[in-house]
Amino acid sequence: MDNQEKDFVQIDIMLLLRRIWSQKLIIALTTLVFTAGALMYSLFIATPKYNSTTRVYVVNQKKDNQAITTQDVQLGTLLVKDYKEIILSNSVMSDVVAKNNLQITPGELAKKISVDAPKDTRIISITATDKDPQKARDLANAVREVSADKIKEVTKIEDVTTLEKAEAALTPSSPNVFKNSVLAALLGFILAVGGVVIIELMDDRIKRPEDIEETMDLVLLGVIPSTNKK
Repeated sequence: MDNQEKDFVQIDIMLLLRRIWSQKLIIALTTLVFTAGALMYSLFIATPKYNSTTRVYVVNQKKDNQAITTQDVQLGTLLVKDYKEIILSNSVMSDVVAKNNLQITPGELAKKISVDAPKDTRIISITATDKDPQKARDLANAVREVSADKIKEVTKIEDVTTLEKAEAALTPSSPNVFKNSVLAALLGFILAVGGVVIIELMDDRIKRPEDIEETMDLVLLGVIPSTNKK
């Protein structure tokens, strides 16, 4: 009985695969349409955006030429999360808006700024995103200057060193045409195959001899072959 059920499941899977293969043109066309749609959106509709990044190094300098201990380094690493919160604080965003006469709110500015820090380091990257590469550069540098003063004020850190100033990007960071096309092609393929599978599973018409046994709970004694074939 177990072998019969196992064989029956295998037959169902094979029939389903044949059904999917029979609709290969529709699946290919759907995949192509989704891919073309993603290309059109990425190339002609989506607004290109540029990233500009500046990096700072936060260190608590010792006075009187005292050496920095391992404990100082570990403490500084633990405080990196605090620095990130300070940079993205409403106080810093408000100061940047006011000092640079920006025509946006602090909340809107915060959405353009992202802060990242590699693990086990005290290097902080401040990235600004905007449709204008020059404006993205200016925003990143402005946030760095204001946040450096705020970090020293709040945490009593003695120095926030600029490792790298932001520069205007030459190429947009988004949209990613290749990534969007691949994801759209994958989505189109999955939806097309899923649609074929759902239609096949919901189709309760009798198309095989085995369907009679399933739907009518009858034992199949024989099959009359078709006489329409030449």
